[in-house]
Amino acid sequence: MPEPAAPEARAVTLLARPRLWLVPAVLTGVLALLLSLLYMGGIVSPDDDLRDLPIALVDGDTGEPPAGQRQNLGAQAAAAIAADTAGGRARWRRLSRAQAQDQLDSGKVYGALVIPAGFTDSVTALTTTRATTRPTITTLTNPGKGSLGSSLANRITTDAAHQVSLTLGKRLTAAAPGADSTARLLLADPVDVVTRVGHPVGAHSGLGLSAFYYTLLLVLAGFMGGNVISNGVDTALGYADNEIGPWHTRRPTVPIDRTQTLLLKMVMTAGITLLSASLVMVSCVGVLGMDATHLPLLWIYSYCASLAVGLGVQAINAAFGGIGQLVSMFVFIVLGLPSSGATVPLQAVPGFYRFLSHFEPMRQLSDGVRAILYFDARGDAGLTRSWIMIAIGAVLAPLFGFAMTRYYDRKGHKRLTPQPA
Repeated sequence: MPEPAAPEARAVTLLARPRLWLVPAVLTGVLALLLSLLYMGGIVSPDDDLRDLPIALVDGDTGEPPAGQRQNLGAQAAAAIAADTAGGRARWRRLSRAQAQDQLDSGKVYGALVIPAGFTDSVTALTTTRATTRPTITTLTNPGKGSLGSSLANRITTDAAHQVSLTLGKRLTAAAPGADSTARLLLADPVDVVTRVGHPVGAHSGLGLSAFYYTLLLVLAGFMGGNVISNGVDTALGYADNEIGPWHTRRPTVPIDRTQTLLLKMVMTAGITLLSASLVMVSCVGVLGMDATHLPLLWIYSYCASLAVGLGVQAINAAFGGIGQLVSMFVFIVLGLPSSGATVPLQAVPGFYRFLSHFEPMRQLSDGVRAILYFDARGDAGLTRSWIMIAIGAVLAPLFGFAMTRYYDRKGHKRLTPQPA
């Protein structure tokens, strides 16, 4: 006589069990706390955290020094600016105009301040009848380094130029005691600060943010694709249940060790990533019209970048099992976003994120994407380093993953007892 079936549990009864609440509540609380601290900690106070932002300083003044002075006014202004690091926020690079343009074009500086050739002559002429134009100092922006980074640099260069103007104004006012009120107003702040784009990006580049979002898409394609493949393989081999809506199935378990399972997942990741990376590029460039050149290189880079992430996801899942997806989310996304330097310059984030940026995948990938999209695919714009880091990641992921699965297999840790068909 068959035993009577146990009565089905009721939600109201189960809710009264404290142990049912404990693990989800603790994990959810810890995740909310960490996400809040990590994400907001990286962007909440860029002005306070800003240190050593690289900015070019160009003294192109060729005028003769004023009477009784050893240097012309341009050299004096440049020396004063270089000595004042804006409270440690700026790291001025004394460069020629050509050198400054090269560093703007390679993304090595966030902006530039340029003192023109006739600066001394135009300033000294203000106290005479020979004045024809107002002296100018030009600040150059670099939107390819991101709108926030370029804005921070422009603010620093503009403040420095205004300080030069006020310092010269005191001298000019003292040298022209008989000037009328209109002239004295001009002499008090004589320099006109002009802002121009030092290295333009395309109109469909998201004001310098398309590189960040494209990188994020590549990381998400690798992260989500890796997890989908991992879950799909486990379901197909009978190591996980398949539940869609009201339908639940469980396939017969295929006898296979962890190492062979990981090999299967990684090979599938390499194949399927071809599709996902291609669709990311086609959608962004072909459908949405994102500005992009070097399209064959961008496609190869997109595939390799997503593949490195996908292989990393498979290795982490194999090593950590059920919590592998959570671990890989922190490695590739949670810690990667604030340390990428793609939206907030690394010089404007706390030291913890600068440390993470040396090895966090998103920073390595975003440098390469930015170089391809904005800086003519120059290796010294970050592309060479990105390729090296992608190669290192693509090698370390299988080494780590297979080392862990071989260890588990040798120890006899089977995933499940095979179920009969």
